Order: sequence, then C-alpha cells, then structure tokens
Amino acid sequence: MRKTSVLGLFLVFASSAFAETPLLNPNLATASELSGLEQVDAALAEKIEANRPYLSALELDATLADDLATDQRSAVYGALFRPLNLNTASDAEIMLIPGMSKRMAHEFEEYRPYESIEQFRREIGKYVDDEEVARLERYVFVPVNLNSASREQIMAIPGMSERMAHEFEEYRPYKDLEQFRREIGKYVDADEVARLESYVTLD
Repeated sequence: MRKTSVLGLFLVFASSAFAETPLLNPNLATASELSGLEQVDAALAEKIEANRPYLSALELDATLADDLATDQRSAVYGALFRPLNLNTASDAEIMLIPGMSKRMAHEFEEYRPYESIEQFRREIGKYVDDEEVARLERYVFVPVNLNSASREQIMAIPGMSERMAHEFEEYRPYKDLEQFRREIGKYVDADEVARLESYVTLD
C-alpha cells in the first residue's frame, strides 16, 4: 500500500526549490493531488478527504498515524501540512514541522504574540538564514483580526475567495465569534465556518 520512503529527506527540505513551493493544504487538496504524494495511495487520499476539516496539524497527524510511520509522515509533511497558528500552536504541533528542533520550537513560542508574518521573519531570522525562514514560513500563519484586517490579509486565508472576503468585511464590526459563525454560516456549512474561524481572531 505504501510508497517507498524518501531518503535524505531533510537534505531535500533544505533546497531553495522546496522553500519556494507552497504546501498543499489537507482541507483543500484534490484527490489527485493527494494521491500523487509520496507515501499516499488512493485509499489514504480518500481517508484524508473523508476526515476533513482539519482544524489542527495534530488532527491530520492522527489521520495518517494508522497508515504511516513517523518518518513517513514527516515525508508527507514536506508537501502537505495543516498550517499552524503561530500564537496558539502547541509544542507537539510545532514539532511536526519537518526538521524542527526543540530549540527552534522554543524560539517560535518565545516571540508570541505575533502580530504579522513579517515579525516572524524578523525574529526567526536571528537564528537561521533567509532560505530556512522561507521554508519554515510555509508551515505557519498569523491569525487575522476580523475587524481590522485588510483585504490582502483576508485573502491570504487558504481557500479564500473575493466573494467570501467581501462577506467577512460586510458584517464588521464583529462583537464576538458567535456573530461571525452566524453571519458566515449563511454562505457555507458548519465545517467550512469552523475551518475559516481557525484563521481569525478578535483580540
């Protein structure tokens, strides 16, 4: 069932080509994209789709754990990952990033709260070069404030459309997340509301 493991995995991750390649999002990837990955056959691709939405990287890891060993899952995470909220991700979630060390996970947490991805680049750039910062950036996001985020920031949410971005702005100001769920729930189902909510904040 499983495809051959990728050898020299972390050497591959260090390449600039990977640093520039967007990761597939497990909530949005098509069946053909999923089954085209190393370690993922058609049956596992179907399982990944069936367990959507993934609101954390740990949920994705739990889906893959019955079929793939730790090193095989790490290989998958070189191409497919559920982005981490820089301000709330647990140590266990951060350690799922391929090539992550305990020391670097500590640095991720040290600079919370992050207000922008530029802040992440600046702080993590104290420890690794620009290429590695770019690679790590693919795995994370800073939640957007529902009441103050620009259209560009809203559009950075995975799977966001111009129409939905308009709806995000239409109901400002939001008093609480329950209002967000109610208003956005007019346009998408509860699973999609939950997925979108995981990328926003009212702090």
